[in-house]
Amino acid sequence: MPAGTIWMLPATLGGTDVAAVIPQAVLDRVRKLDYFLVEEPKSARAFLKLAGHPEQLSRLRIERLTNDTSAQELTAMIDVVRGGVDAGLLSEAGCSAIADPGATLVRLAHLAQLRVVPLTGPSSPILALMASGLETQRFSFHGYLPIKEPARSRAIRAFEQQSQAARETQIFIETPYRNHALLSALLSTCQPETLLCVACDLTLPTEEISTRNIRAWRATTVSLDKRPCVFLLLAQPEAARDKNTG
Repeated sequence: MPAGTIWMLPATLGGTDVAAVIPQAVLDRVRKLDYFLVEEPKSARAFLKLAGHPEQLSRLRIERLTNDTSAQELTAMIDVVRGGVDAGLLSEAGCSAIADPGATLVRLAHLAQLRVVPLTGPSSPILALMASGLETQRFSFHGYLPIKEPARSRAIRAFEQQSQAARETQIFIETPYRNHALLSALLSTCQPETLLCVACDLTLPTEEISTRNIRAWRATTVSLDKRPCVFLLLAQPEAARDKNTG
């Protein structure tokens, strides 16, 4: 029996209008699978229901895949696919394995010479970058910043310096209930002319994307509480900063 394929499935970023953000060909593929490797089974079942999976959800084989999944468990998943079963790799939101578990499994799949197919869907860092107006040729995605001070401000300062040196957009995310703490740290740490984009509720009806310099953000009142956000910053060249501050 030929080996199966690992299909890297995108999920919505929180909305319920699946057809608006997931291509039809991807939904067709989702409906053909009955073995899923997921970050959280409960939300995976909710997505599969929205996607119109024809099987009774309780009959699907759904296994949890997190950063704590053991090497033995990962090997067992790979063995299932090697045995001829197609698997759907599904993250909590967005494209699988991007800022979510899954990369280790994919690397093992390559070592086992299994076919891995990434499928198109929403990726919040990429959507935010597209709409930011910041540098798109050079960028770095850092995931989550340190929670506590002064480590968080040190990280922000380092990213700002990296951005200025390489003319590179820096991208990071935060747990929604800590959004305001992160924004406050950015406003108190970054240079006044550094550009900051805050992209909230991407693909949702409440979506908001705004890019301003730090000076303008300090004069702005914004509500980010419990909203999924992506933060992007781009430091200005030294000459531009000197001109604006001199």
